[in-house]
Amino acid sequence: MGSNDFITLFFLVAAVLIFLQLRSVLGRRTGNEKPPETYVSREALKTPAAADDGKVVTLPRREAGEEDQRLTEVDALAKPGTELNDALKSLIKADVSFQPKEFLNGAKMAYEMIVMAFADGDRKTLKGLLSKEVFEGFDAAIRERETRGEVVKSTFVGIDKAAFTQAALKQSEAQVTVRIVSQLISATFDKDGKLIDGDQEAVAEVTDIWTFARDVRSKDPNWKLIATESEQ
Repeated sequence: MGSNDFITLFFLVAAVLIFLQLRSVLGRRTGNEKPPETYVSREALKTPAAADDGKVVTLPRREAGEEDQRLTEVDALAKPGTELNDALKSLIKADVSFQPKEFLNGAKMAYEMIVMAFADGDRKTLKGLLSKEVFEGFDAAIRERETRGEVVKSTFVGIDKAAFTQAALKQSEAQVTVRIVSQLISATFDKDGKLIDGDQEAVAEVTDIWTFARDVRSKDPNWKLIATESEQ
């Protein structure tokens, strides 16, 4: 096997491992300019989860030690005695699969994938990661950009911080909100190649507040992005 074949195989294996890790935390994935500010009203978030499709399973019994470990993780991520801490612990008791630290890691990976997919106009990846309503907002922004003949060139530098801000169990739907501070390089060019927005060299700090949700009764392990908001 030549050296080029070995390098190709190495990166292929690495990509598969990253994909499987993300799927286990936030669900299946089919896959920069900051994504459009797609807002979902607070009233919409209060709407009861849609009726289950019948694919419901009884949660397996939790091992006491495992639950204790997850509760300890919460204390490290949210100050004990706060509303957030209590909400995360309630979510752990309702959802045997919810692992706080792993969720944050998965959220960061999903964030990068979504931001870059939006910049690239990759609807296939976005559709697998977003709720229907959020996808429609992203898709509309991409179509407007394509209609004008604009091109976005982006580089994802990294994430400085990701932290829980809210958590709730509404009916059977778990909702977790994360504040993400990232570093991006993004520039938009018109159809003639002229820079019209951003900077292709400067690194910008972006702070987003994203909410993910899933039905804890369902066999489907997927978490999807249901609301986004940019912190000014």
